[in-house]
Amino acid sequence: MKIAIHSLKDTQEFAQKMANLCKDKQIVITLDGDLGAGKTTWTKSFGKALGVKDVINSPTFTILKSYTMENGKPLHHIDAYRLEGTNQDLGFEELFDDDICVIEWAKFIEDFLPEERLEITIKRLDEDSRLFIFEPKGKKYEQIVKELIK
Repeated sequence: MKIAIHSLKDTQEFAQKMANLCKDKQIVITLDGDLGAGKTTWTKSFGKALGVKDVINSPTFTILKSYTMENGKPLHHIDAYRLEGTNQDLGFEELFDDDICVIEWAKFIEDFLPEERLEITIKRLDEDSRLFIFEPKGKKYEQIVKELIK
């Protein structure tokens, strides 16, 4: 299942639609793609659509940032890029059970991820266009993707 995005406005609209489908649910979303593909840009739009008032930026050096959504619950944003080759338990499992968690570079912590999740790969097509490829793992995520691509 794929969606082509051709502008920042498209990204924001897509993130808003996704936020509406994820709001008030316990959700784990993984984002993978090359550097500059748009993982953090999408996460910023998604967080804003969920009512996060703080500036969302990449947690590359801190690995984890948590924000408060409009409903008062947390949005966790993990950047696992610096965790490549790590095999120690970092305690992320608790975050995965807590409302919404977005993980960039999830492939680096694959062994710690929950079985059920929504995997999104972002491919850069050109300066403004991206291709979002969805791989839902679990019925809840299959339903979200089905609603998303309507």
